[in-house]
Amino acid sequence: MELYFGYVGALFIGLILGLTGGGGSILTVPILVYLMHFHPVTATGYSLFIVGATSAFGTVQNFRKGVVEVRTAFLFAIPSLVAVFVTRKFIVPAIPEILFQTAAFSVTKEMFLMVLFAFIMLLASVSMIRKPAENPVPDTAKTHFLWIMIELAIVGVFIGLVGAGGGFLIIPALVFMAKLPMRKAIGTSLLIITLNSLIGFTGDLGNTAIDWPFLLSFTSIAVIGIFSGIFLSKFVDDKQLRKGFGWFVLAMAIFIFAKELFFA
Repeated sequence: MELYFGYVGALFIGLILGLTGGGGSILTVPILVYLMHFHPVTATGYSLFIVGATSAFGTVQNFRKGVVEVRTAFLFAIPSLVAVFVTRKFIVPAIPEILFQTAAFSVTKEMFLMVLFAFIMLLASVSMIRKPAENPVPDTAKTHFLWIMIELAIVGVFIGLVGAGGGFLIIPALVFMAKLPMRKAIGTSLLIITLNSLIGFTGDLGNTAIDWPFLLSFTSIAVIGIFSGIFLSKFVDDKQLRKGFGWFVLAMAIFIFAKELFFA
């Protein structure tokens, strides 16, 4: 039964991505861990492939609409690409199975990754719930190239650790640093997410045995959800939907915190 709900979750992931242009991928790891019982390290790796493949379809749609800045995407992707790959290839395997232990409490690698993921979900939910600024790019904004590269590399490390797309981190960087309008920032972020996720997934090759039949079937269902969401987006208020989904993600983050810290 849980396996069935897991595949329904895959459809839901794609549906949310198609309806809102992002956010659905944040559910991939919880579905893989709690419904399909994958280890968090495996789940975060699989999530990178699922997120990358599904985001690629969204990128094609946005490219056709003319809201993808390809040159900016590749420029911004370079530091995060390197960071994601290094994180998956070297940092994640190097994290010890027991990080901290006392007579009454221990922090395992599994718990650390899920609590970190819950924290990222918390940040993502806030970005979806709050009302965006009317003028998100101040005229006086000044940026430094080195700072941009460092921030994007940090984003890449988080993406590599938790297996989420990181759109809620990348979009503000594109708005404030690349001075892109919001629509182009959203479209361009999907291309960056596609590159980051798929390259990051290659870091798992050789470290983890990949169940390709499962991974491809799960991704295919998510892709079906994307096309369904794109069709349904013509009939729904995407802003209200995104806000409602933000509250759902917040509830999920609280559930993961509670489960990992108090009911593990």
